[in-house]
Amino acid sequence: MSSAVIQLLVLAGVAIFLILRLRSVLGTREGFEKPPLPPAADGDRPRLRRDFEVIEGGIDADITDHVKEGSKAAKALAAMKKAEPDFHVGDFLKGARQAYEMIVMAFEKGDLDPVVPFLARDVYERFVEVVEMREREGLTVQSTFVGVREVTLVDAEFDRATGIGEITVRFVGELTSVVRDRTGKIVEGDPNEIKRQRDVWTFARRMGSEDPNWQLTATGE
Repeated sequence: MSSAVIQLLVLAGVAIFLILRLRSVLGTREGFEKPPLPPAADGDRPRLRRDFEVIEGGIDADITDHVKEGSKAAKALAAMKKAEPDFHVGDFLKGARQAYEMIVMAFEKGDLDPVVPFLARDVYERFVEVVEMREREGLTVQSTFVGVREVTLVDAEFDRATGIGEITVRFVGELTSVVRDRTGKIVEGDPNEIKRQRDVWTFARRMGSEDPNWQLTATGE
């Protein structure tokens, strides 16, 4: 085999290698593609069309994922985030879910000590009244928390004068619960029936405070 033929084979091999490398980086093109437009003069260049409006600061999905954009609640949440840049609505709701389970089970068991930091004084006192009433009547509650089916941000308010933020959340929890008298007889509930419980709770906290705990300030259904 002559040297000229060998050189042609080597060049062909190099060309194939380069083509494969380019395909691996740029990919392959398949299907219909518009032909490239002919070059235009500077005065004839088409202007790029903008089909969107740029809003200063942009949309905060951390807020609009939970409340309607531009609503009173959305503005309150935005003010909270301005007062405390590290505040995150999604993280708050995760914490609220955990707090809900803790508080519900503490109330059911009649042991409120573990959740005292999360309860406003008046809420704590109302819970204590119910727990003491059960004790006087010789009633005990046996509950098992199954899970939370819904956590929905209902409303939010922010007082700029005091820096207090309030967030109202609707919970739908599931648990089994039975109430027994002194003899152990069931007077309410069924240990094998999962009960769905709906609660609307309001949490409050001074934004920017070193204390990270939100407190339960109001309860409803």
